[in-house]
Amino acid sequence: MILDAVLTPAEIDALPQADLSATVCIVFDVLRATSSMLTGLAHGAEEIRPVVSIEEALAARADWPDAVLGGERFGDRIDGFDLGNSPLEYCRPGLRRIVTTTTNGTVALRACAAAREVWLGALLNIQALVDRLRETAPERVTLVCAGTFRELALEDVLAAGMLAAAFPEATLTDSAQVALALYQKYQENLCAALELAKNGRVLRANNRAEDVAWCAQLSRLPIVGILRDGVIRKA
Repeated sequence: MILDAVLTPAEIDALPQADLSATVCIVFDVLRATSSMLTGLAHGAEEIRPVVSIEEALAARADWPDAVLGGERFGDRIDGFDLGNSPLEYCRPGLRRIVTTTTNGTVALRACAAAREVWLGALLNIQALVDRLRETAPERVTLVCAGTFRELALEDVLAAGMLAAAFPEATLTDSAQVALALYQKYQENLCAALELAKNGRVLRANNRAEDVAWCAQLSRLPIVGILRDGVIRKA
């Protein structure tokens, strides 16, 4: 298996033009989009539609009138939306269908649309990702780190590196080696690493330390979310 990594939003911009037909893309937006979506799936959500813009979210809700709207801009809930981007909000019962748009996570997911498969990744489901990769044995995997605005996000690269560490037999590209090295630096205290990361610091400063603590949990959720035909469902 060849393990590659996309570390920055600039690299994500190029994914729609890449040949991903033989590639499994695993998208990480640890703080907080993929963690929130996985939390929703684990608590009863059946379908989540990730979209890029607020306008697209409103149009999607017209197709899914029973759906709730979730998402953020600059970390805050979008005016008029039912949910923000806190994973704790996605524990709420009764969220059967969700339409969500976030600054980076949903953009990264949509950029991978032409891949063989697109999975949701987080620290919350690392073991489930490892298990599914071992079961399906794809030839090529790209670990897509969603980032923050136009910058690399430490927590996304860290989670990608943790997944890479589980496959010592794999062939790692240079980018994947970078992710692995970052994980090895912080592997003894992942929660501290998330608190050190820019997103972690911002969330804690905005009284969202509980979100950081939730997203730092390892393998709490034994699920993999898969994006097919524009909709995320449990595998």
